[in-house]
Amino acid sequence: MLDSELARRLRLVALDVDGVLTDGGIYVGEAGGEVVEFKRFHTQDGLAMKLLREDGLRVALVTARPSKATELRARELGIDELVETGGPDKVPAFSDMLKRLGLDFSDCAFAGDDLTDAALLERVALPIAVANAVPEVKARAQLVTDTPGGHGAVREIAEALLRARGSWEDLLKPFVGTAS
Repeated sequence: MLDSELARRLRLVALDVDGVLTDGGIYVGEAGGEVVEFKRFHTQDGLAMKLLREDGLRVALVTARPSKATELRARELGIDELVETGGPDKVPAFSDMLKRLGLDFSDCAFAGDDLTDAALLERVALPIAVANAVPEVKARAQLVTDTPGGHGAVREIAEALLRARGSWEDLLKPFVGTAS
């Protein structure tokens, strides 16, 4: 159970991409002499990110691996920030983003799955690991999902946060009328 005071204090939810928003698989090939890359994203995660934004939270994608597929998905969902570090140390680019937004690590949740996420998890207010995360990441997490990345883990995170913030039921009304 998430602490409601912490959940209400958050201003930004940041998510790793490969292994959190996807199952970690990357399809790479060639078509017409051009390199193409495909990733599988879960639709429930997409709606979850929209609900987080509707509740006033900023959403950022933070990845060590720049990718056209990630850029397309971020644009499609209207993601607030896309940070593609191009290297394993995500902290400096994340810190730069926070300065630009006028935020601090204490305003943030971050969900990760692999070693490149460990340093960032140690700095944020709410460190989150997905079910398929490596042990070193799970050890740093305050919340570990039951669902693996790429299979609705972000939806599970969003629902837990929004329930703790007290806004889940109101956000459901456009979809189900009175929430069950």
